[in-house]
Amino acid sequence: MTSRAESGSKRLWQAGWYGFARALASPNFGPRPDGAQVDLIVLHSISLPPGQYGGNEVQQLFSNTLDWNAHPYFKSIEGLAVSAHFYIRRQGELWQFVSCDDRAWHAGASHYRGRGDCNNDSIGIELEGLEGQPFEQAQYEALAALCAAIAQRYPVQHIAGHEHIAPGRKSDPGPGFDWRALQCSLAWPTECFPR
Repeated sequence: MTSRAESGSKRLWQAGWYGFARALASPNFGPRPDGAQVDLIVLHSISLPPGQYGGNEVQQLFSNTLDWNAHPYFKSIEGLAVSAHFYIRRQGELWQFVSCDDRAWHAGASHYRGRGDCNNDSIGIELEGLEGQPFEQAQYEALAALCAAIAQRYPVQHIAGHEHIAPGRKSDPGPGFDWRALQCSLAWPTECFPR
């Protein structure tokens, strides 16, 4: 017999797609390796062009429809094929690009909790923002709700920033991100968070 919690989780998640996110499928993904345990959430920050908010350029980047000629900065990333599972806008609006059952291309060369290639067993969440700058309360609220929902569906044991899984190469979400506020919202043990 299916429990009420399991039934609710199945309605909330359909084939790795979260029911409260706006879906826009990215072509930039692949299968997870056999036996991969999705036990890590990786937080990122992104804005396109850097420091500008409110446009659709991030969605265009993840869906391979960004006009490389639309801004001088885009020439420096031309041809980049990347994705994340989720994207949280400044006002808390949530987008999803890749099923959490699949491997998104967000971590790159990475290593954490004794394992390399964090794309294999992580869920990537991008926050609209600039590394080192503060994030909005609406983003923290959406992020906490999303992390809690992910942890109901997947065996999450860790949450880290891109800066923690690729130190020296990446610095997001950076010192503007309030890890303590997220931990208080989630009430997860300290060992789940970066030290």
